[in-house]
Amino acid sequence: YYNRLEHAAKGLMNTYENMQASESRIRDTDMAEESVAFTKNQILVQSGTSMLAQANIRPQSVLQLLR
Repeated sequence: YYNRLEHAAKGLMNTYENMQASESRIRDTDMAEESVAFTKNQILVQSGTSMLAQANIRPQSVLQLLR
C-alpha cells in the first residue's frame, strides 16, 4: 500500500513540476514578444517625433531665406 501511495505522489510531483516549467516557458515567451512590440512602438514614436521636428524646421528655414 505504501509503495503505491509513494509512486502516485512522485507522479503527481513530476506532473506539477512539468506544469510549472511549461507555464514559465509560456510567460517568458509572452514577455519577449511584448518587449519586441514595445521597442517597435518606441521606435515609431521617436521617428514620428523626429519627422515632426524636421517639418517644423523647414518652413522656418525658408522664412529666414526670404527675409
